[in-house]
Amino acid sequence: MRHPEAPAPGELIGAHYDQCFGCGDAQPHGLHLAIRAGDGVGVTARFTVKRAHQGAPGLAHGGVLATALDETLGSLGWLLRVIAVTGRLETDFVRPVPVDTELYLDAHVVAVHGRKIYSTATGRIGGPDGPVAVRADALFIEVKVDHFIENGRPEEINAALSDPDQIKVARAFEVNP
Repeated sequence: MRHPEAPAPGELIGAHYDQCFGCGDAQPHGLHLAIRAGDGVGVTARFTVKRAHQGAPGLAHGGVLATALDETLGSLGWLLRVIAVTGRLETDFVRPVPVDTELYLDAHVVAVHGRKIYSTATGRIGGPDGPVAVRADALFIEVKVDHFIENGRPEEINAALSDPDQIKVARAFEVNP
């Protein structure tokens, strides 16, 4: 169920970390995903495939599309008020996505069992009614912030821990009834 303190439907969900390739503003070639809370335990996101995101000439790299799905699915944690990491991501590539195309992503939680969060996402070309280009099913595992402190590089961890915006994000998830 959606946490009572989750962002309201339509509200923009900010970046969890400004250096994140998927949602961070500090990455010049990142996806800069704009993710919004949806109804229930769902989110929507949009991003435009740029030249820096291509694999084959003029087409999005499959890894970039998988990253967009992964980031969108990962943002569902904001609605549950948990920190979670990808445990499994199964991706289906249905059709090629040309450079300069806007990809509309829609993700929602299917089930939660203990620390496991099962979710699914669809990426459509041009808007919510456009043709399906990619789909994914995922398993996310709830973790505590210590997971990142114990496993991340000390330079980045220390920088994040000294950033007031990052501390605010981490504290938002400290209490999960």
